Amino acid sequence: MVYTAIIAMYILLLFGVAISKSRRIKTQEDFMVAGRHVPVMMLVGTLVCTWIGSGSLFGGAGLAFRMGFSQLWMSAGAWVGIVIVYFLAHRVRRIAEFTVPDILEKRYNKWARIFGTFAVIIAYISIAGYQFRGGGRLLDIITNGGISPEVGALITCGVIILFTLLAGMVSIVSIDVFNGIVMIVSVVLAVPFALSAAGSWSGVTEAIPADHFAVFGSRNWIWAVGVFFPTFFLLLGESSIYQKFFSAESERAARRAVIGMIIGVVVIETLLAAVSVIGSAIHWNSPAFVDAAATAAAGGVLVHDAPTTETIILQVAFENLPVIMGALLLSGGVAIILSTGNTFLMVPATNLTRDIYQRFIRPDAGDRRIILFQRISIVVLGIVALLLATQFTTILAMAFTAYTMVGAGITPALLAAFLWRRTTTAGGVSSIVAGMSVTALITIVNWFHQRSHGEPFLETDYIIIPAATASIFALVLVSLLTAKPPPEKWEPFYAKAEQAAAE
Repeated sequence: MVYTAIIAMYILLLFGVAISKSRRIKTQEDFMVAGRHVPVMMLVGTLVCTWIGSGSLFGGAGLAFRMGFSQLWMSAGAWVGIVIVYFLAHRVRRIAEFTVPDILEKRYNKWARIFGTFAVIIAYISIAGYQFRGGGRLLDIITNGGISPEVGALITCGVIILFTLLAGMVSIVSIDVFNGIVMIVSVVLAVPFALSAAGSWSGVTEAIPADHFAVFGSRNWIWAVGVFFPTFFLLLGESSIYQKFFSAESERAARRAVIGMIIGVVVIETLLAAVSVIGSAIHWNSPAFVDAAATAAAGGVLVHDAPTTETIILQVAFENLPVIMGALLLSGGVAIILSTGNTFLMVPATNLTRDIYQRFIRPDAGDRRIILFQRISIVVLGIVALLLATQFTTILAMAFTAYTMVGAGITPALLAAFLWRRTTTAGGVSSIVAGMSVTALITIVNWFHQRSHGEPFLETDYIIIPAATASIFALVLVSLLTAKPPPEKWEPFYAKAEQAAAE
């Protein structure tokens, strides 16, 4: 009851902030990119909250339970990606568009916009969907089963839709300031308390296998590559991050914010992994986390239930920490779910509005009509995301599939727009189509294979390898086989010497 009351008060506080900000919304620029007036510190907060979502809180946590600190290979892909983004942030802000498909059409053509929009919508409603599943699991835990995961997902979906409807990007950026603070404070304090519950560090090392502290865990470098590149490619093509760069008050603010993002993401993801590993030591032999049928089939070798291990951080908060500390960590979980869910509903709704409705259907639409269409899109996409979330066994599988759709479908063509003058329109469009097609094909085959054989045809840990390979191969080969693009295609994406000097 205490946990429920504290979390309810926290959500009401965030609603108050969102409602107050909703009065500022006058134009589509206000709703989509917060009027392009977001200062550095607020931008840092919202960038961190954008990246730290249920993929980290649940998918990454479950992987850390089962694999140990080698889970950080998954996180490290994003860390390297952020470093590269640092050198692009000011150039992205200079273009001053609204969406990533805006950039794709500017550099290539309308087909790049259309295919890019579909890739973003498919991937981002998947990511929003597993925020709903995460919220359902959280409500199930704090109510001791009083609210089922299914009903909890429905409640989470409604809350996130309402938050996003209120003030768009303005409300997202504003509440992310509070969410970011809660996230950082809660995970920093959780580590020593969890360690105490485990009986010190020696208690942790004695309770779990030694390979939990090995570089590649119980796997090898190929597995590390498989989990590294989905987050690496996703972050480099992450539409919500680019959309928030468009919200920055200046090019300099966008670039400085990336430094804060690097620090925040590395600290939070490392501490989340630590809490998960410590939690695995506490619950390694707990019946709730053991897959009894798989353990029996393995001749008594302990096998853990993957979906249950994804709740380890919340279970530690609820069962093993003092009440106040547990409530703070659970509030951090709420912050992670809400902040990411808001953003990943906002971005595909912006794409649908800006890149389909405004670009091809009603180019003369006024601000009020555009905002109304986007709000309707948020509701529809939220419902679709909730339905899509039921088609995956684990949040991690859903995350890797969504990451690959963006990482292979958009990232190579997007990076080439800024980094390779020789990229042609045909090369960029071919890259997007190849990455999307291979990802979709593997996902469909896995869906049927899972239902007929009980396991996927290709583990989701590895789908980035064939998908990204196809995308990059198509980009390079087709570009080299077609005529060089005219200078007006690539010049807007490169800083001129006098612009660089002025900065």
